[in-house]
Amino acid sequence: MSMLHDDIYEDEDYEPIEGYCMSCREKVDIEDPQAVWTSQGRPGTRGTCPICGGTVYRMGKTHLHNESERPDAIQVVDQSGISRKSRAAKIKIEAATYVVGVAEDDELIQRLADDLDKLGISTWADTGETRDEVNWAGGVHPALDQCKKMVVVLSQAALNSEHVEQSWQYFRDQRKPVMVVLAENVEPPDDLRSRPRFSLYDDYKSAFRKLWSELSRI
Repeated sequence: MSMLHDDIYEDEDYEPIEGYCMSCREKVDIEDPQAVWTSQGRPGTRGTCPICGGTVYRMGKTHLHNESERPDAIQVVDQSGISRKSRAAKIKIEAATYVVGVAEDDELIQRLADDLDKLGISTWADTGETRDEVNWAGGVHPALDQCKKMVVVLSQAALNSEHVEQSWQYFRDQRKPVMVVLAENVEPPDDLRSRPRFSLYDDYKSAFRKLWSELSRI
């Protein structure tokens, strides 16, 4: 056992948290435990197995959650009153789209999200302004996992945004469709140049119709 590990166990405030390692098939004291929350706002703890080094996860609140506030449940598609087996619910889930950009383009982003919602494509609009500090169980904001497609709203400010880049890179790594909307005349990053591109700053109505058609097709 390392000196650092010994020091942790000698700390009077240390409270070991036990979890079940699926790889070792036994209960272990979780190393480096972190308080996390599921998309539905349920508490859990994620850490490392001291035996195999794999990830250990356990549900339920622990002392680690005492200083973190329970987040609201995240559900991109509102299915209240809709049967899970209904075709309408299935279509809305498959069409859910993550619209990401920066606060400077908020007016365009909200207009775009509202227009897509009206035509049956549920959206999650993210300008980085409401980015929370919640440690989500999945490692990213639940909407990034729940949404099936992404629209990146690009402007000069968005090109300089680390949050925007991290968002579309996550979608790209997950092999999810990514489309580009130009809020002004800028060149997309190299990794986005082959993606479908729509210039909303030039002719919003025409470009929006093409975007909606492309989102509906895939």
